[in-house]
Amino acid sequence: MSTFFGTLKSSIVYSVLAAALVLPAGVAIAQTSPSSQQIIDALKPKAKPLQMQRPLSRSLSAPAADQPAVAEQASAENAKFVNSLRNRPTRSLSISERQQIATVAETRPRIDLEIKFDYNSANIAKSAIPDMENLGKALSDPSFEGSTFVLAGHTDGVGNDDYNQDLSSRRADTVKNFLVQKYKLSPDHLVTAGFGKTRLKVKEDPKSASNRRVEIVNMAEK
Repeated sequence: MSTFFGTLKSSIVYSVLAAALVLPAGVAIAQTSPSSQQIIDALKPKAKPLQMQRPLSRSLSAPAADQPAVAEQASAENAKFVNSLRNRPTRSLSISERQQIATVAETRPRIDLEIKFDYNSANIAKSAIPDMENLGKALSDPSFEGSTFVLAGHTDGVGNDDYNQDLSSRRADTVKNFLVQKYKLSPDHLVTAGFGKTRLKVKEDPKSASNRRVEIVNMAEK
């Protein structure tokens, strides 16, 4: 009997994990200590039609025949915006720019990593080093050459807005510095943004550890 339940449990875990890796672009995968390959799979761009592109700003409705042209224009605008973020200091981003990042990221492959930091600090906890190393190995994969990634820092809902905004920005910077220094990733392909407690993942539980995360978004479209 124990052998049966052990086999059943293993099958369930495998099925859940396999399902998580085939979620469509725009759905953030939340995993605890994912392997580098799991991160790679989560961040690989998925093929999608041009009409799926979302422009940065609302425009007048276009006839169906014009939809491909509108989608291409939106794609070009999004690419221009992403390029404008290169080498920008985290704290230089305006509220509207952070919102634009979030809008573009909605249709991009991404993954949430619960990277642990020292209490009330931007220092990466020792226990999180394996996770950071898996992230570094994943982003170093040749298939991502030329891709731009957003490293978005998020806090839980405890504390005031200004404190959490600053803390999330510093933590995003720390992750970027780690990746640049240890894995020699190009700094102009790593965009950092702090969202503080404005985008809680578990809104019904602001104190949840799942809210304290770093979201990695592949901004490439293909």
